[in-house]
Amino acid sequence: MYSPLPAGGAFYRYNFHPRHAIRGNIFFGGLKGDDLDFKNSFQVNRAASFSGMVGELAIQFEFNFLPYTTEGKFWDFSPYLAAGAAVTYINSTSQTLQPAIPFSLGFKVNVYKNMGLEVEYGFRKTFYDNFDGLNDMVAPSDFAWLHNNDWYSFTGIALTWKIFNTLAGCPTYNDVDGKRRR
Repeated sequence: MYSPLPAGGAFYRYNFHPRHAIRGNIFFGGLKGDDLDFKNSFQVNRAASFSGMVGELAIQFEFNFLPYTTEGKFWDFSPYLAAGAAVTYINSTSQTLQPAIPFSLGFKVNVYKNMGLEVEYGFRKTFYDNFDGLNDMVAPSDFAWLHNNDWYSFTGIALTWKIFNTLAGCPTYNDVDGKRRR
């Protein structure tokens, strides 16, 4: 949340159960950083900065803490967690494709018929340490899996629309599903 820039994307969710879903998403957004935004004397003296964009193609498993479906009653809601795997396109100091682990937490609510509203904060663990173009001055023996690579995050509001209703059946086949006329 240090330096938010505009971002956008789309996702498709398949609900296995009112508590379990899988979703695929594609997100794009800007990123930037500037040492002069901080009061740390090391950063102020270094005076490094960068800007660029990040894109993500991911698949995530969602777990709803409460049973939730967009076909449910109005104001039905649930907080949720999601995690998965992603491929990230990074274009800041150089262009690269890198694997990432996306984690998200959010809250969703039904607002009208098949429509839902969601608020989500997602953070991504990358296996890349060059978003900013700076080499870490750390001895190789001190490198850590968790702390040495860069992370990025997305925060957003999403409007969802349920486009398929497998429980209702297809009106085209009403004559097959129901009683036949004679």
